[in-house]
Amino acid sequence: MTRRAVSAGDDEFLWQLYVATREDEIAAWGWTPAQQDAFLRMQYHARRGSYAATYPDAEHSIVLDGETPIGAMIVARSAKEVRLVDIALLPENRGGGIGAHLLRDLMAEAAAAGLPLRLSVLRTNRAQRLYERLGFVATGGDAMYSEMEYVAIHS
Repeated sequence: MTRRAVSAGDDEFLWQLYVATREDEIAAWGWTPAQQDAFLRMQYHARRGSYAATYPDAEHSIVLDGETPIGAMIVARSAKEVRLVDIALLPENRGGGIGAHLLRDLMAEAAAAGLPLRLSVLRTNRAQRLYERLGFVATGGDAMYSEMEYVAIHS
């Protein structure tokens, strides 16, 4: 598994990846396919705009299995933290250790820089359990999101 920078040719893959992360949630609402598509497109573009405004210098990468795109990551780095802005894998690539591998790489990077690795996760997202297993702790949040942080302990 490798990563490469996002390019203009990745737009369709990133759209399909976003849809895959929301399919189960949206299907439960009973909307028509046209309603689902319109809502998801609005949400997708709003999210992209928000990330671009909040993290203008973030690294956007495609996660690859060989030459095949299987996911994406957005990481923002500053003098005070490494922030995992977003991580997503196609459904067929979840649960096999790929996400944990990517997170451990970021954890090592943050530890080497002497910085915390921070993220925000929906409280209903199953990934929260993975973050906890890897040593992230809740540091705050709100009714919808949990703010989490990993700080390497040096002895």
